[in-house]
Amino acid sequence: MIKFIIALLILSSAQAFALPVEVSRPIQIMGEKSFDNNSFEFEGIVKLSNCSGALIKFEGAPETNKGLIMTNGHCADLPGGGFIKPGQVLVNKKVKRTVGIFDAKKALHKVTTTQFLYATMTDTDVSIYELELTYKNIKDQFDIDAYTLAPTHPAVNVEMQIISGYWEKGWECSVEDFIPTLKEDAYTWVDSLRYNETCDTTHGTSGSPIIERNTRNVIGINNTGNDNGERCTMDNPCEVSTDGTVTVRKGISYGQQTYTIYSCLNEQFAFDLKKAGCALPKP
Repeated sequence: MIKFIIALLILSSAQAFALPVEVSRPIQIMGEKSFDNNSFEFEGIVKLSNCSGALIKFEGAPETNKGLIMTNGHCADLPGGGFIKPGQVLVNKKVKRTVGIFDAKKALHKVTTTQFLYATMTDTDVSIYELELTYKNIKDQFDIDAYTLAPTHPAVNVEMQIISGYWEKGWECSVEDFIPTLKEDAYTWVDSLRYNETCDTTHGTSGSPIIERNTRNVIGINNTGNDNGERCTMDNPCEVSTDGTVTVRKGISYGQQTYTIYSCLNEQFAFDLKKAGCALPKP
């Protein structure tokens, strides 16, 4: 998950999820050769200085709503650095951050966030940024359509793509299974997606959308993988079954659920954590 570098560990005491293998850098295109021979569609894919993400839209939300960027909770740009703590939830926190969104021709357009609407690393690993621009603004100015966040639980064996804006690279695989509990150091996630071996994601892919193949539906969010075969340590998540059995799968990567976000939205598609049936962790 929090796949960090020594410099970041020293500077911010950060964990080591699927973050980059180098220090955060300016938002810019790395070069034509980095686009995987143009085999993946990048429209709506987001590049952050330290992670990946996607421009997402809730199903049924109007084009006049402010655009939303989804990435991991551990990619959040917190004041003073560091990470969201286990059990901690951030809502409606002002934050101005520059991110890049790719259009269909793989040109990169810079936009600015205004706040976190929601961010946590408990049960799932997600942060939702609100942008200054509406979806209509983004379409009119950059000709970019958002991905739709799927409102239902994904299925085993569904074919998927993981596309990283940070690395300008994509992977194809399928959902192999769902893990009741995934543990990494002090963090715990529930109902996590396990990929088959062909999605061998790496540091810097954190926050990449998990996209159902041949659609623009995001069914989850990429966040971690077991680097060294260690048991439940940083960079080495372990699976915990319902009977408490612990399984370690070296080299295997995982993602987190996002469909539960819908349980906490009101009729205006705004977060309402007091809504009956809201399944997200609360402050």
